[in-house]
Amino acid sequence: MTERFKASRFTQGNHLFPTWIEVTETAVVRRKRSWFTRNEMSIHLQRVASVHIETGVLWSDIRIESTGGDQDIQSHGHTKRDARRIKELIEAAQTQHLKGPDEGPTRTCPFCAETVKTAAVVCRFCGRDLPKNE
Repeated sequence: MTERFKASRFTQGNHLFPTWIEVTETAVVRRKRSWFTRNEMSIHLQRVASVHIETGVLWSDIRIESTGGDQDIQSHGHTKRDARRIKELIEAAQTQHLKGPDEGPTRTCPFCAETVKTAAVVCRFCGRDLPKNE
């Protein structure tokens, strides 16, 4: 599901080496080249706090803020369509990760009233032996 978005060469700072933003299944990556170096910055999708898009007449600036006070990913010179698509991909990936795994059949511990798996022999909350489930 990796999608790459290139900033326009007509915008400031992107004439020779345009900025690339790549949205993968697990992270958002910003790649910026210069004559002798390559700067790569990534944020795991679980650590993305918000996506801010500022649109102008032709181009959009995008800022992807992370949780925990890390440095934000900023890029300018993307088309409005690309900026919206980046935001959609990030939001879709985050909602997909929100769905918890199927825990399977459960039952209630008769001693502490917590929910445990049906196949459990010992309650993970109170540590007591559970009666066999029939």
